[in-house]
Amino acid sequence: MSRPAAITFKGNPMTLVGEEVQVGQDAPDFKLHAFGPAGLTAITVADVKGKPTILSVVPSLDTGVCQTQTKKFNEKLGELGDKINALTISLDLPFAQNRFCGAEGIENIKQYSDYQDRSFGNNWGMLIDELKLLARGTFVLDKDGKVVYAETCKEVTEEPNYDAALAALNAAL
Repeated sequence: MSRPAAITFKGNPMTLVGEEVQVGQDAPDFKLHAFGPAGLTAITVADVKGKPTILSVVPSLDTGVCQTQTKKFNEKLGELGDKINALTISLDLPFAQNRFCGAEGIENIKQYSDYQDRSFGNNWGMLIDELKLLARGTFVLDKDGKVVYAETCKEVTEEPNYDAALAALNAAL
């Protein structure tokens, strides 16, 4: 399934692959990868159950808006510590994500890549067909893996609603 003109990128209509994730549904599965001291590791929806989770989705950490989004969430999530799971998801390679977050001191939100099979992009309706990048958005899951907040930014170059996402995350605590 695809959703033509679901979003825009610099004003140009773009198609999103997959169904739109809705509040109230179970979180669709994914398999994401990270690079750390243990090498490449994978994470799935099952791994984030047990704590409220925020998923910050960005096209690429090599762009200004994506960097701003990651830095803002990193700053705002610091006080919640290990009470939550916090993930930044992009199609950047895990090594590049690790390099950026290390250089910028990003410690409160972990970076994960959907580069291998795009399971997140396809299952969450966030893969931009024309660009083969993820759309920008934010999701919050409760401790049982139910979606309690879902935002897909209508224009890829605009930042998400940080306050609404954080309010949903705090309500899930």
